[in-house]
Amino acid sequence: MAIDLAAASPPETGRDGKTNVRTLSGEPVKELYTEADLPAGIGARPPAEDPIGRPGAYPYTRGIHPSMYRGRLWTMRQFAGFGTSEETNERFRYLLDHGQTGLSTAFDMPSLMGHDSDHARALGEVGREGVAIDTLDDMQTLFSGIDLGEVSVSMTINAPAAIMLAFFVAAAGSESPESGQPVAPEHLAGTIQADILKEYIAQKEWCFPIDPAMRLCGDMIEWCTRQMPRWHPISISGYHIREAGSTAQQELAFTLKDGLTYVEQAIARGLDVDDFAPRLSFFFNAQIDFFEEIAKYRAARRIWARELRDTFGAKNPRSWQMRFHTQTAGVSLTAQQPLNNIVRTTIEALAGVLGGTQSLHTNSYDEALALPTEEAVRIALRTQQMIAHESGVTATVDPLGGSYFVESLTDAMQERCYEYFAKIDALGGMVAAVKRNYPQREIADAAFEFQQEIDAGERIVVGVNRYTQDDEQPIPTLRVDPALERKQTDRLQSVRARRDGTAVERALAALREDAAHGDRNLMDPLLACARAHASEGEIVESLQQVFGDYTETPVF
Repeated sequence: MAIDLAAASPPETGRDGKTNVRTLSGEPVKELYTEADLPAGIGARPPAEDPIGRPGAYPYTRGIHPSMYRGRLWTMRQFAGFGTSEETNERFRYLLDHGQTGLSTAFDMPSLMGHDSDHARALGEVGREGVAIDTLDDMQTLFSGIDLGEVSVSMTINAPAAIMLAFFVAAAGSESPESGQPVAPEHLAGTIQADILKEYIAQKEWCFPIDPAMRLCGDMIEWCTRQMPRWHPISISGYHIREAGSTAQQELAFTLKDGLTYVEQAIARGLDVDDFAPRLSFFFNAQIDFFEEIAKYRAARRIWARELRDTFGAKNPRSWQMRFHTQTAGVSLTAQQPLNNIVRTTIEALAGVLGGTQSLHTNSYDEALALPTEEAVRIALRTQQMIAHESGVTATVDPLGGSYFVESLTDAMQERCYEYFAKIDALGGMVAAVKRNYPQREIADAAFEFQQEIDAGERIVVGVNRYTQDDEQPIPTLRVDPALERKQTDRLQSVRARRDGTAVERALAALREDAAHGDRNLMDPLLACARAHASEGEIVESLQQVFGDYTETPVF
């Protein structure tokens, strides 16, 4: 076995030729931190002016709950989805049987893009990187035998999120034998991602132009505020911004500015901020730079609390509290020496826990190669369980609070965030900035610079540009049976054949009529389409007749 056993390197040298230690995002790191590096105001009174404060108290730098994990562990929510709804239902049951406490649904690419499984652009992609959901029937099967009144559900979908929410609500309330006991909307708990701004910024999955897509997000927030009090109608997502190559500072700033933009939109619709803000949630990346990630989460809570209280006038402390889900960094995983990814994921998960996350997904070691096998998923879940029950890090609240280094990093993260806020505001706000490709260009530049550092050997990635192995043996990976695509398209065609076609056309026509009037909320007509068994693709195409579609201007 040929392995590079080179000795540990001296401190990295920057391009200026001098010793230059920096975080993953380029923030300079001093050799020593002392009390002089702590943010101004620490320990000051009254407590509301203290930038650290106490756990469970404004500005929530140290966490949103006084007892944190001593009172209740984070939700262990492993992302899952592949093939048809039957296969994913089996994986859901497997995860619940092995100690998972919440369900997180991954959709396939056609579903994410608003295409039916028999669409020409879906060929070869059905069920490959998530579950294929075309109709209400699929959603009923997906949660067959699972008590949706007891288990919280997360759905990672954005452009067609309002359609999938309609399918979910209809499936939960159905009396179909597959869906189990009917559950009314007010009893459903969970989150749908629905963050369309980050799609234009980073993930690039859209169905409509920016303005009507923002309208759909607003419709969901407004409808859920009134109909689904336990549901989080949007999970503002920095995860994909970071996966696209952003720095931690960019992830923080662009994600928070997206969130604040949704708040502005909801208030403009006449909603009281305290009626919806407690149910906004966030989704952050956990990258490999341990302390920088912890500082990012702490700064995020502090900034959100201040903005909601002081800028938007929220009076309910629950509106000030940032709740967030964390997923370890898929982009940090390597195809080379994939078992090393178990260690990477452990470090990243620990950062999420010490940063105070409310729920956590740990990536599987084989995800740089394929969808995870059951063994890999089990190890990823066991990683969380060992952190929770064996490591001791849950014994005290915010054990890193007061660290000279962590508090200094948190303060620096906040400063960089507000610098970005000022630049975005100068461009006319986040929607205008996205239309002008500002965040897209910033991320592209950061990603290019980071890759240059790896290529030049200035940043070490174990097993890739240092400590390599020439004769690696392949590991078993999950293979999605191509026959599942035919199974799904046959299922879709069967639904079309037995449904009431006239009722479908009537529901779609009513949807188009309401879409043409900008002041009408589209959730009820979407529910009518779902219950008539209209497919996702048919609903998207009907809305596109009114809204049009979207073509991105390339950024170089």
